[in-house]
Amino acid sequence: MRVVFMGTPAFAVPSIEAVAVSHEIVTVYSRADSVSGRGSTTRPSPVKQAAVELGLRVRTPATLRDPAEHEVFRRLAPDIGIVAAYGLILPREVLDVPALGFLNVHASLLPRWRGAAPIQRAILAGDEFTGVSIMQMEEALDTGPYCGISQTTVADKNAEELAAELAVLGAGALIRALEQIAQDTCTWVQQDDAEVTYAAKLSKEDVRLAPELPAEELLRRIRASSRQTPARIALATTNLTVLDAREGAADVPPGIVRHDRKNVLLGANGGAIELLRVKPEGRREMDASAWIRGTTVPEGASWGSAQ
Repeated sequence: MRVVFMGTPAFAVPSIEAVAVSHEIVTVYSRADSVSGRGSTTRPSPVKQAAVELGLRVRTPATLRDPAEHEVFRRLAPDIGIVAAYGLILPREVLDVPALGFLNVHASLLPRWRGAAPIQRAILAGDEFTGVSIMQMEEALDTGPYCGISQTTVADKNAEELAAELAVLGAGALIRALEQIAQDTCTWVQQDDAEVTYAAKLSKEDVRLAPELPAEELLRRIRASSRQTPARIALATTNLTVLDAREGAADVPPGIVRHDRKNVLLGANGGAIELLRVKPEGRREMDASAWIRGTTVPEGASWGSAQ
């Protein structure tokens, strides 16, 4: 089939690589290059990098609402469109072009967690399972029927680890769905509106760490956090980003820090968490044991939410 592929982050890379093996990708759409660093260096998205390595043509329009972009897309004459975490809204003028419509590789077990942050929301909610759904795209947000799902456990995986696992599962589910569509054997399942939950983009409040929270809730917030939305604490005279932690082996009063210059425990409501990896303000990330050996934070110091 002639395919137009639309995606941006690393989550979409296994899908584009899988599709390129057995289908003709006529063009890849991705978000524009990001700018980072003091020298304002531009950096292509992971999907654009993968597309270039595959020798595919790439477009990076700022919007798909421009009539000129509609005409460009019509001339591509795709049989089907595929979207995997693209990041731009597809208007009706684009959705109507492929004869077989658009598929979306969505990182949740629909209808649970429609929206922008399904992986993080599954972690925060303490879901036992999550997965990937291959969904028909509609103008409304993640409302279309789905054809095939792949499931996995959430366990103690963080958002980055879970996204990497779901990316591979999604690629496999996508290829199976394309085969079934080509053979007209795909069974589309309508979503049950009574089971819908929404995965809003994470805010600072969603990953706020506070001593009055249970230890398990603190761990879920840390696992769901990211560089864009970090989980941070105020400790002594500094703020500290918590990158990884686990359940503490001993009870510590809420708001108190216990350490032996190696293991760092934060007291929480009914338990404690042990810091494993941190990023002090203005410094690189490091193991918590290395950080505590290089600080003057006293045993029994207090900790709280970062401002």
